[in-house]
Amino acid sequence: MMSSDIETSQLEMKMETCSLPDETDKKLLNRSLMPTLMSKEIMESDEFVQERDACTKYFDNWSEGQQVQFIEHLLSRMCHYQHGQINAFLTPMLQRDFISALPAKGLDHIAENILAYLDAKSLCAAEQVCKEWYRVISEGNQWKKLIERKVLTDSLWKGLSERRSWDRYLFKQRHGETPKDHKFYRSLYPQIIQDIEKIETNWRTGQHQLQRIHCLSETSKGIYCLQYDDNKIISGLRDNTIKIWNRNSLERIQVLTGHTGSVLCLQYDDNIIMSGSSDSTVRVWDLHSGEMMNTLIHHCEAVLHLRFDDGIMVTCSKDRSIAVWDMQSPTDINLRRVLVGHRAAVNVVDFDEKYIVSASGDRTIKVWNTSTCEFVRTLNGHKRGIACLQYRERLVVSGSSDNTIRLWDIECGSCLRVLEGHEELVRCIRFDNKRIVSGAYDGTIKVWDLQAALDVRSPSATLCLRTLVGHSGRVFRLQFDEFQIVSSSHDDTILIWDFLNVPARENQPSPSRDFAVLNSFPAR
Repeated sequence: MMSSDIETSQLEMKMETCSLPDETDKKLLNRSLMPTLMSKEIMESDEFVQERDACTKYFDNWSEGQQVQFIEHLLSRMCHYQHGQINAFLTPMLQRDFISALPAKGLDHIAENILAYLDAKSLCAAEQVCKEWYRVISEGNQWKKLIERKVLTDSLWKGLSERRSWDRYLFKQRHGETPKDHKFYRSLYPQIIQDIEKIETNWRTGQHQLQRIHCLSETSKGIYCLQYDDNKIISGLRDNTIKIWNRNSLERIQVLTGHTGSVLCLQYDDNIIMSGSSDSTVRVWDLHSGEMMNTLIHHCEAVLHLRFDDGIMVTCSKDRSIAVWDMQSPTDINLRRVLVGHRAAVNVVDFDEKYIVSASGDRTIKVWNTSTCEFVRTLNGHKRGIACLQYRERLVVSGSSDNTIRLWDIECGSCLRVLEGHEELVRCIRFDNKRIVSGAYDGTIKVWDLQAALDVRSPSATLCLRTLVGHSGRVFRLQFDEFQIVSSSHDDTILIWDFLNVPARENQPSPSRDFAVLNSFPAR
């Protein structure tokens, strides 16, 4: 009881103490009531006006530093609510419409540079601020500049500008081309967004236009490798030839002969074609004339894959070895190093300035240092031999005869994801920033969501976006970009899966909210 009484007494004293404001609180309380207690007459009394004017005279005679120090001193003696009133008074004084003010001082270019940092939605909103803002945006060609920045930084925009031919209205226009005004670019932007959304929808739904090249091989049928650009497709065939096709007409324009075995791999740049064959040789061809310029003899069995870039070439072979070459010129190519470590045929290689990556029928992926050619690590996980891979930055994607695709972190060697869906050996694989495309001996091509595959929370069943069926034989090789897949097969055909030029269908998905937002701000 005694303890309880003491606690109760202490609690009452505490409550009593809290209920009585101290001198500071009383002062603050009195100040907080000032606006309601002080009448307008008191605020404008003669005495107040005289004292205020006297203070102002002193204030005017002080230096700027002294004035600031005095104001700081006054502010320190004020209450919180007074600070709020002063802040409300100062805020409009500190605001500046710099977009309108800069042109008035002949600094239009600075206003335009500031607006150049805006994205499309913000630029739409800025147009609605006032007539002066709209004028600066219009005369500064801000929509044209926004489109140009997209074209310079995004391969999808660049490719689309070339295919839709609106690139001729960008940058330095062609001679004789009539300049377009602000409204043209303002209306072009949402059209581009709609085009991009249609392409993405076509990829996800599998809507495409299919073109087919029949190679009509006279002897052995099958196209083992290919590479393409906007003008041509170059293919390596089982009948020992390299055939070059016009990309637009799909007609054969040249045949290169010289290999005495199937052409299993090739790569070209602006000047040369490098090809590897089951005849164990690597041959160098002039891209323009088709003339054979060099023959490299090193491997003792079929050359299964090759890659070259920036003066280095890497080849791999059924003889289980990897060869690293220094390329001074098409006729001056010298063997630098032979890498040995795989216990079966080395089916594929890829490399950059940091690593060489190889995959083999021995079920392993091996990583080597590009500069020193020293072994770095082995990636283990596939249950059967590995037929294909691609390596870029930290990511390696591989396909195997265990019918799976694996994603790897090359730096730590861990497997990030296993993709299942193909029913037979995964023969070819490519990826970009958005998707993985794989081809297999089951005759199908599958499109996978790369970003979802890298997210451990994504269910496995959602990763395959679409399965494409068009070949009647094993898919040997494929390449793709934002608009198309080009694939080759044992059925002696090359297929072009076009996701851009797809005929319009009924019940097309409605434009996205972003597109609607852009169109909700009409150009003036």
